[in-house]
Amino acid sequence: MGVELMGLHGVYVLFIALIIGFMIFRKDTTPICLIGILLIGLAATGSVSQSVEGIFTSLIYAMKELLPTILVISIIVGMSHVLSLSGVSDTMISPVTKLIRSPAAAYWIIGIIMMIVSWFFWPSPAVALIGAVLLPAAIRVGLPAIGVAVAMNLFGHGIALSGDFVIQAAPTLTADAAGLPVGSVITASIPLVIVMGTVTTALAFWFLRSDLRRGVLKPASAMKSAVPGISGSSMKGIPLLPVRKRRTLAVLIPLLFLADITTMYAYRLQGGEATALIGGTAALILLLVAMLSHRQEGFGKSTSYLVDGFHFGFKVFGPVIPIAAFFYLGDAALLELFGNVLPAGSQGIVNDLGLALAHHVPVQPAVSAVTLTAVGAITGLDGSGFSGISLAGSVAHLFSAALGAGAETLTALGQVAAIWVGGGTLIPWALIPAAAICGVDPFDLARRNLKPVLIGLAVTTVVAIFLI
Repeated sequence: MGVELMGLHGVYVLFIALIIGFMIFRKDTTPICLIGILLIGLAATGSVSQSVEGIFTSLIYAMKELLPTILVISIIVGMSHVLSLSGVSDTMISPVTKLIRSPAAAYWIIGIIMMIVSWFFWPSPAVALIGAVLLPAAIRVGLPAIGVAVAMNLFGHGIALSGDFVIQAAPTLTADAAGLPVGSVITASIPLVIVMGTVTTALAFWFLRSDLRRGVLKPASAMKSAVPGISGSSMKGIPLLPVRKRRTLAVLIPLLFLADITTMYAYRLQGGEATALIGGTAALILLLVAMLSHRQEGFGKSTSYLVDGFHFGFKVFGPVIPIAAFFYLGDAALLELFGNVLPAGSQGIVNDLGLALAHHVPVQPAVSAVTLTAVGAITGLDGSGFSGISLAGSVAHLFSAALGAGAETLTALGQVAAIWVGGGTLIPWALIPAAAICGVDPFDLARRNLKPVLIGLAVTTVVAIFLI
């Protein structure tokens, strides 16, 4: 059954094109996002006052969705600041520097560790753990902060999340929608995840190395600092703590995070719960190290480190909130903010567009695979990666029934496309955790990921055609 599209869908598509154009030409997207929210509200309600109110309420909605990530990033940055000034950070990473001896080693080691940790606990808490510990080591051997962010992004939010082999939330959603066993979708996704991961990470590394050679990027060791409070600060003066205390804390802090990992595994904590555990532990570490470093002034300094962290977090997230507010209207936010304004049977603007595309293409293996990739990418535009994968499963079922084959491969392909686009490699606010931890602009990170991910999707789609 087809889906009814209305003017509201057209306005959304128009502003997506404008926002992407503004990003490509490095123009500020905030004005166009706010205008887009206003016009979507007007198309949805016909009321000027409700549309104007919608600008503010959509920003509140985006803030609520992003707040847990803002908080954990802010606390991690505050903690990293005090660890750096106290000298604990330098002591803690010294063993890692024996393994990470070059920018290439830093890229691949950080990426592989990120992938493994993300399989078990998902990428957001993994970014906080790995960024706080391994970023300074990578900086020292000359890998730019943007390179660290790319590695964490592609291996964690890309490879690990798109396969989701351990937690299996993604394949469960797509398999249920397609009427398939979860195991069959996981099996079908393995070659696609391997192809996609290999192509994107290899290309991203090649582009990074090329830019370093041409001087477009400078080695991190030649830069002032990669992240406020994370790298290099303690080298500019005498560490606040003596050697013995630094060594004790350098052992204790990794043990505390290891205890977090054990707790996550034992109690099956994922996503927000796992992130909260990491954030709470970081806050306690911040307090402990500040008290030991500043003694009588410890309470006041603890607050100062937290404020510094919050200042950094909100400064990084500020430009992203308006664009997130616009894209959230493509999914559940529209219903919550403007009421039931879509046609009966609608699954949200983004899902309606993906379904409409699926109903207007001829059914054959090549076209079906390209369409599943497009549907997955479109549904990933809301920046969650997960909200549209059920639709990808449904569309895969539709095409495979007509083809008489390829249900598992098409389902896995839609899943891979949706999560690589929306799960945190191309949509700016979805990749903020890695960008913020590394102190880079999320829009710059999205632009750097764009070519490797698009080429990877194209190659993976071709492979899928042969597997159908």
